[in-house]
Formats: sequence, C-alpha cells, structure tokens
Amino acid sequence: MEPKFINLRVHTAYSLSEGAMKVSALVKKLVDMNAPAFAMTDTANMFGGKAVSKFASDAGIKPILGCQFYLRNSDSDDVLKSKGRIIEPDKIILLVMNEVGYRNIMHLMKLSYLNNPTPVEKPYIRLDDLMSSSEGLIALSGGVEGVIGRLLLENRTDEAHQAAIELKNIFGNRFYIEISRLGLDTEKQTEEAFIDLAYKYDIPLVATNEAFFFDADMYEAHDALVCIAAAEYVSNDNRRKFSPNNRLKSEQEMVELFADLPEAIQNTVTIAKRCNYLSSKVQPLLPIFVCPDGLSQDEYIDQQSHKGLNERMQKHVYFAGMSDDEKKSIDNKYYARLDYELSVIKKMGFSGYFLIVSDFIQWSKNNGVSVGPGRGSGAGSIVAWSLKITDLDPIKLDLLFERFLNPERVNMPDFDVDFCQENRYKTIEYVQNKYGVDKVAQIITYGKLQSKAVIRDVARVLQMPYSQADRISKMIPPGVQGKNPTLQEALDQVPELEDMRQNDPQINKLFDIAMKLEGLYRNSGMHAAGVVIGDRPLEELVPLYKDPRADMPVTQYDMKFVEETGLIKFDFLGLKTLTVIQKAVEWIKKSKGIDIVPDELPLDDKLTYEMLQRGDTSAVFQFESPGMRDVHKQIKPDRFEDLIAIVSLYRPGPMDNIPTYIKRKHGEEKNYVFTS
Repeated sequence: MEPKFINLRVHTAYSLSEGAMKVSALVKKLVDMNAPAFAMTDTANMFGGKAVSKFASDAGIKPILGCQFYLRNSDSDDVLKSKGRIIEPDKIILLVMNEVGYRNIMHLMKLSYLNNPTPVEKPYIRLDDLMSSSEGLIALSGGVEGVIGRLLLENRTDEAHQAAIELKNIFGNRFYIEISRLGLDTEKQTEEAFIDLAYKYDIPLVATNEAFFFDADMYEAHDALVCIAAAEYVSNDNRRKFSPNNRLKSEQEMVELFADLPEAIQNTVTIAKRCNYLSSKVQPLLPIFVCPDGLSQDEYIDQQSHKGLNERMQKHVYFAGMSDDEKKSIDNKYYARLDYELSVIKKMGFSGYFLIVSDFIQWSKNNGVSVGPGRGSGAGSIVAWSLKITDLDPIKLDLLFERFLNPERVNMPDFDVDFCQENRYKTIEYVQNKYGVDKVAQIITYGKLQSKAVIRDVARVLQMPYSQADRISKMIPPGVQGKNPTLQEALDQVPELEDMRQNDPQINKLFDIAMKLEGLYRNSGMHAAGVVIGDRPLEELVPLYKDPRADMPVTQYDMKFVEETGLIKFDFLGLKTLTVIQKAVEWIKKSKGIDIVPDELPLDDKLTYEMLQRGDTSAVFQFESPGMRDVHKQIKPDRFEDLIAIVSLYRPGPMDNIPTYIKRKHGEEKNYVFTS
C-alpha cells in the first residue's frame, strides 16, 4: 500500500546526549510500525550515516540521509551583536537526494567544522555556503527554529518573507516550509504565517514531528539525558525541555494531527520518493605511493624486500658456527618464504600498503622516533621483517603468514605499529606532508553511558546524595577484559542491589531511568591509534569533524564503518613504554657512556626472566595488570615462547586453558602431540 506519512525528522543516538534511539533498535521499531522509509536528521553531524544505511536497508527500510545544520546570517551576527544580544543559530534540515547531494552535504559538513575562522560552540554554515552546494539536496525550513520562524516570532515579517525567497532561489522546488504540531506556543504563533507565506510564494508545505525518543515511557529518561548533558537538575524548571510529543509518532497519528493540511502530510511521501541515495561500501582506495626510478609498486616491493632480507641474513645469529651447507639450507627456506609471500601480496594488490607502512616506519627510525618491534598477526610476515616494518623473525618464531593475509579471505592487512608517545606527532606530521594535509585524519570514537557512569550521572540529575550514588556504583561488578557488565547483569549478580531496588522507590527510579539510557552515546573522542590516509581530499569520501583536542580533522564514521568509505586505516599508537625505553637509553648513554640498541638485546636474559617470574611486571607492556602478574608467578616463564603463550592465553575463552598450560610446562600433566 502507498504510505501516507514518512517521518523526516528522526534523531538517532548519534545526536549526542540528545537522541535516545540506538540505530538498531530504531530500525526494529520502524519495522514494527510498517514504516517503509525514514530520514536521519541528527544534530550537526552525519555520525550515523553508515549505520543507518546498513541497518535500515538490511531490514527493507529506505534510509534517507540528512542532517540538521546550524545556519547563521548577517542579521544573527552583526545586527544582534550590536544590540548586545546573543542568540542560538537558526536550524535548517538538508536531505540527500543522490550522489551529488551526498558529496555536497559532506562538503558543507567540512565547512561547518573546519572552515569557520574562529572557534564557536556550535558549528555552522551560511547562506553563501548553500548557494554553492545545494545541488542534490532537499531543504526543510526548520519550522519555528529555522530562520523564517525566528524572524516571524520577532515580528520581522518582511525579513521572514525575504528569507523564504532567498531559500527558494537557492533550492528551487527542493525547498519546503516545515510545520510541526508538538504543542508549543511558538508553533501556534507562527503556523498561519507559515501557511500564508507558503501559498504566496508557491513553496510546498511539509508536516514533521521531530523525534528524539521512542514513546511516552521514554520521556522521563530522555529528560534526564538532556540534564546530564547540560549539567542541570531534573527539578529545575528554568532549563531546556523537550515536549512529550518529541516521540516517534505513527503514520495514523500524524495523518489525524494534520487532517486539515493533507498536502503537508502527502509531501513527506513525495520527499521520500525524491531521495534515492544509499551509502554503499567502497573498495579500498590506497594512498598514492610513488616509487623511485619509474618502478611499479610490485617491482619496488620485490627490490626492497630482497635487499632487506639480504641485510637481515648477513647478521642472522642462526648462522653462528654453521657449515656452508647448513647456511645454504636455511637461506633457501627464508627466500622461498619471501617469494611466496610476495606472490600473495602482489596478487591481492597490497604492495602499496606494505610500502607505505615501511616508508613511515623507516622515516621514524631515522628521525628519532622510537618504533616498536611489531605486534599482532603482522609479525608473521617475512616481507614485513625484510622491509623493517617488524623486527621479529617469523621463521625462527614459527609464526604463520596466513594469520595476517589469506588469499581465501580477502581483508585489508592491518599492522599494529607502536610509536614513542611523545614523538608520535612527528610521524603523523611526516605523513601529512607526504600525502597532503587534506588527505589525513584521525578516526572518531564515541563515549557511551556505561553502567557505573550512568548510575552516577542519573543520580546527580535526580539530586540523590553523592555517597548513596557512589555506594551503588561501586557495588556494580568490575569489567573483565574491557567488557563492563550491564546494569541488568549487575542486578542478577549482586542480590543486595536487587533488594535495594525493590525496597526503595528512589533507587528503583534511578535504575529504571539508568537502564533506559545505558549504552547511549554521550560524547565523541578520537581513536587512540587509528589514522586514515586517502588518495584524494577526505571530504570527498567521508564527512569530517573537528575535535577540540585534535590538531587535524577527525572522520565522522568510526572504526567499524570508516573503511566502508574506501579509506585505509593505519595504526599510529603512542606507547608510553617506548618513551620510557628511549629515555632510559639516553640516560645510560649520558651517565655511563654505553650505547644500547634495544632491538639487539638478547631474548634469553636470565635476570629478566627472574623478574618476570616474581611478577614484577607493573611497567612491562601488556603484562601490567594484577591478573597478568599472577599468571607470570604461576607459569614462571623462562623462554620467549612462554611470553607469547601468556599474551595469547590471557583473553576471554583461551584463559580457561591457562591451568593446563601451567601443569604441562611444569611436568604435572602429559603433553600430547597430535599427528595427521
């Protein structure tokens, strides 16, 4: 059946500390409501673009990508400033119709965050920006919060009409006058004027209902969420409040609400039909690495890998005391492995990736930036070892290349690279200068309202005693391996918490609200290591964001979705351990006159293993936790392979095998050898 209404004003949880609908739950709700489409219009960001595209399309719902932008005009700057007034910027809603529109909305996002000359609390665009970037976009006026609505409320009718004419001139028949009926006095004051203006200038009307939460049961929790963000108390009436009608209304409710303006309802369907863009996955777009002497990337990686392996083999400790025949046999094994790996790398089209990583690592080592020896599955590649990306011999340590790259499971390679924490910025600056400042960005992360924190936050806005909130929060069990228990899991595991909830109405209310808010996004941040490098300006591939703590742009899509834009992720993890090691080496040189090369230190030092066996690992990378220290005391490692086993076993699942490993190492249980 032909739908009668499409919701064009939906805020997901990506409207940080404002939207209370997680994308997956929102899509499920819309499926239950038989909604064929909806528009994502989060506040000043496109964070949810990829998630909405995926979850909605997978569920058979048409996703319409959009954004609620802040819009500034000369009248809201100079005129009002001269009158000593500070006002909120106006709002305008832009919806993506096609590929051109998606590119334009990404460009406008860049302008709003990165091109404003002075830092402002809220990112904004101007009418001039819309004039040059309106193609492929539908604009909704923003209702009472748009420029036309504001001017009408200020009794500046002529200017309101002029603003409508300007927006119509920019967007043509893609501009709609927006009307909502949330029950606000401002709506009643302006609705007739909106209708008159629309008919006078032949601008179509559209009915909207800006939704921030699912239903009436969520209203109280959403109100608490807004208070958390604004550092307010729920009891304070003199603060920003939403209407109970800011919920996800059904088609029937909206049709009845606007029965007197059926064309405004019908236009929601018309707009949905006009928007036909799906953000799909893009194949990897490697940065352009230029090889010297006109060599192709495949030719250059061949050349550099063989050269590097020659240098490694000349210094190899394996050869000490060996006969020429023994040396030749080992030599052949290494070069055969190298040629095999190179054939796989070239066949999969990843030569450029290896060369790029090798280039910035070599630059770092040559310019005083300490680099780790290599972690993760990348250490299993002899090509990486030959290109000096890693410093671990994968054949000596019996590491598998196929864990890193497998022709039957095509995934981008991903080296975990560690840099000195203090000097990491130098490497990133090198990459920016080499590939272009506009082609490099950090990757965004989103902070969530986790179980302990959400209890404290909700308790604060409800004005519960701090000591009570602190006690409840501390009763929630600690996380394991970075996974925090949910509030429901805490109630199941700690009977005292459940008893408190059952017997105290205030604590019951605390948990009821906190459980509804748990897991929602609270703020944005930056990934500790993730950096993307593009083959073109990033604004052509991903919406960009400016984090006040970052010196470079940040992608609006997180680690899970950013690679679907074609961007390649590179790890630049700043590691304090490397900084400590570098300072120790410098101090020993200065005080003792001894040159120490960390990469050349032996892996069989007896005193080091005695330290590990005592559990004195509080400053040893990956061995710092109390659990790790306890494992070292039990296993009593005396060889490098034991350290590999400890790191591999100390994670959920494999941890169950630690007691068996300990018994077998100490001869308390038989080792089994499996043969085919």
